[in-house]
Amino acid sequence: MIDLISWLASLPIGQALRRISWLVPWLQVVHILANGVILGAVVMISMRVWGISRSQATIAMARRFHPWIWGALAALTVSGVLLIFYTPRRALLDLAFQAKMWTMVVAVAATVALLFALKPERKAAADKAGPHRLASLLATLTLALWVGVTLAGRGRWFAAMMTRMIQ
Repeated sequence: MIDLISWLASLPIGQALRRISWLVPWLQVVHILANGVILGAVVMISMRVWGISRSQATIAMARRFHPWIWGALAALTVSGVLLIFYTPRRALLDLAFQAKMWTMVVAVAATVALLFALKPERKAAADKAGPHRLASLLATLTLALWVGVTLAGRGRWFAAMMTRMIQ
C-alpha cells in the first residue's frame, strides 16, 4: 500500500492539485453537492415507494431522478478520485475512507437494484400482486446506505462528535 501511495503522490496530477490552491476546495464542493443530489433523489424515490409521496407515479419518479443519480455519481467519482490524488496517504490509510468506499460499492449496487425493481413491467406485475415489498426493502436499504456513505465521508468529524457526546 505504501508503494501505491508513493506512486500516486508522485504523479503530475497530484502535484498540480497541491500547487493550485483553489482547486481542492472546488473539488470538495462538487463532491459534497453530488452526494447531496444522490441522497436527495434516493429520498424522493424512497418516499414514493413507501407511499408517503403521491405526486407522481413511482415509475415516473424513478425516470425523473435516474439521470440525476447517475450524473451525480459520475461527478462524485471524478471529484473523489482527484481528491485521492491530492492526499493519497491520508485517504487510503484512513479507516473511515475505507468504510466509505465499501459502503458506496454496496449503495451503488442497491441503487441499481432499486431502479431495476421499479422498471414498468416489474412494477405492473407487483401492482397486481399487492404492495411491492422488494422495492420497499430496496428503498430503505438504499437510503440507509447513502446516509452511511455521507456519514463515513465525514468519518473523522463524526467520530469526534460522537466521542464528545459520550463523554
